Amino acid sequence: MTAFLAGQRVAILLPLPLFGPLDYLVGDGQSLSAGDFVRVPLGPRQVIGVVWGGVTTINADIKCRPINEVLPLPPLPLISRQFVDWVAAYCLAPGGAVLKMVLSAPAALAPVKRPLPPPLTPDLDHPGVVLSPGQAAAADQLRERVGCGFSVSLLQGVTGSGKTEVYFEAIAATLARGEQALILLPEIALSAQLLARFTQRFGVPPVAWHSELTNSQRRNNWRAVASGRASVVVGARSALFLPFTRLGLIVVDEEHDGSFKQEEGVCYHARDMAVVRAQLAQRPIILASATPSLESLTNVAAGRYHLVRLPDRHGGATLPIIKLIDLRRDPPPRQRWISPPLQEAVQSCLAAGEQALLFLNRRGYAPLTLCGACGYRLQCPHCTAWLVDHRGQHRLQCHHCGYLSTRPNACPNCQAEGRFTPCGPGVERVAEEAAALFPEARLAVMASDLLIGPGAAANLVDRMANREIDILIGTQIVAKGHHFPLLTLVGVIDADLGLTGSDLRAAERTFQLLSQVAGRAGRAAHAGQVLLQSYQPEAKVIQALAGGDIEGFIAMETEDRRAGTWPPFGRLAALIVSARDATIADQATALLARRAPRDNKIELLGPAPAPLALLRGRHRRRFLLKSGKQVNLQAYIRHWLGSVKLPGQVRVQVDIDPYSFL
Repeated sequence: MTAFLAGQRVAILLPLPLFGPLDYLVGDGQSLSAGDFVRVPLGPRQVIGVVWGGVTTINADIKCRPINEVLPLPPLPLISRQFVDWVAAYCLAPGGAVLKMVLSAPAALAPVKRPLPPPLTPDLDHPGVVLSPGQAAAADQLRERVGCGFSVSLLQGVTGSGKTEVYFEAIAATLARGEQALILLPEIALSAQLLARFTQRFGVPPVAWHSELTNSQRRNNWRAVASGRASVVVGARSALFLPFTRLGLIVVDEEHDGSFKQEEGVCYHARDMAVVRAQLAQRPIILASATPSLESLTNVAAGRYHLVRLPDRHGGATLPIIKLIDLRRDPPPRQRWISPPLQEAVQSCLAAGEQALLFLNRRGYAPLTLCGACGYRLQCPHCTAWLVDHRGQHRLQCHHCGYLSTRPNACPNCQAEGRFTPCGPGVERVAEEAAALFPEARLAVMASDLLIGPGAAANLVDRMANREIDILIGTQIVAKGHHFPLLTLVGVIDADLGLTGSDLRAAERTFQLLSQVAGRAGRAAHAGQVLLQSYQPEAKVIQALAGGDIEGFIAMETEDRRAGTWPPFGRLAALIVSARDATIADQATALLARRAPRDNKIELLGPAPAPLALLRGRHRRRFLLKSGKQVNLQAYIRHWLGSVKLPGQVRVQVDIDPYSFL
């Protein structure tokens, strides 16, 4: 490793939105190498950065400020630095912004007053659950790839097939080699149940990493990873950027989930970047899902990924029967949302001493509140969005910027008093209706805004397992990974909800979400059934769900995407231009449109107002670029943006491979 000595110039990358490192001078008595953490001056303040390498081009006329201090920390590993550079180049993001995700626990870089206790060591021989023959065969396939270089395995198993216990065996093989393992989850609410299952298998919990940790927990866990003392980490997408010293295996659970896509700041997809991280280290990665993404299935078909299947539920449990309720024939009463057939099914379920789940992927009490006198709709002042009525918390809220208000007594438009009416249902309104229909039942609502942290989710899961809840009403958070042995009925209030809009993945997402929520029913000894309420039961995705025809649905969706050269058979990139002033946003957008390079391999769509034309007080305009798979969209965008000088108040956010089109 090259050492940099006093008087030499070195490149230091700072965790700031800078596209490259800055030059500093190695001070007297200092000796450092690439990856070392240093404290350097930046204007009047001191900033911690990382030595990125030597300076390749030196302008002797430019004076460099000296490095103030070399911190007594393990250096940032080479692969972590390579990963930062790769993500920055691919996502067209400032390298310093990517580094900031690596240094996401600033307290970990400060001196520690006492030595920290190391995480407990997993016991590889601790008795866990007994695997079925199918699970054991799948585990053998995954174990064979540990220590054999880079590979991607897609672990596809029906809901309740025991995918977690299977990939635990690959983790055990990794730990036996003295390497670290990382499990990525789409939601921190899932972590509590997975931590319990991990403890059952290995005797101790893994190290956790997510936004709900305290500052001291983040400091301790970051240092445990950097020192190599953390054997296994379970975390949200940001855990991918932790400074692992010997990462031997990555597992991406629920790999299809859209929550792995970060939409703000550095726009990246954690599943895709996890594959890159594994390739840089030449180590295996496992993608696990009951309903894999079309991207992953396409990679299997092309021979790039290896498919490992678990076609049966564990312990002899059978998949639930799925039935359709045509709301055109069996509508609920006015201002109600539970149809008569679903009501009867819930009553039968409760009479049998079993549990029911009512699913609606919409938080709050009602998505819209309007004045019955003039039709005025309560809207967020900062976003192109309606305010959601959260009646239980006595507030109206924007789910995009977080704006809060109370419901006014008089209409701001016509001054009519007491005329505001909720429109449409959220889970709180469904819970209100269920309480009226089933007064003896014990109800609970499971939604992300009501469960603060994994502890709250774990408590609710325990209450379900202990039969303290008869009817659970929930949003998409209930669909992922939870095991409720006595839950035998799932009722989907609005199966059509995700099919509206112009999202090219709408059908795929609906199929995945409803398949996952259906999979909560009948996971143990009791048979399950699922009732889908729909106004368009003839839709291909609804028919595929009712028939359990995942192969047929994937074939249809694949053909539609291939015909339109949409991902994964083509490439997309989005540019969002925004400014506080609408006129400035329009002028900047027009300038970019005029300067767009001509390329017959790239289709430029727009500019047009983004669907959320106003977000957090900024007016937004959007370009969408579409091309074939082999086109280098990053080079095109880099050249395009480099040819235009925009006002300082204008922001341009680049999203390579966008998942959301808001």
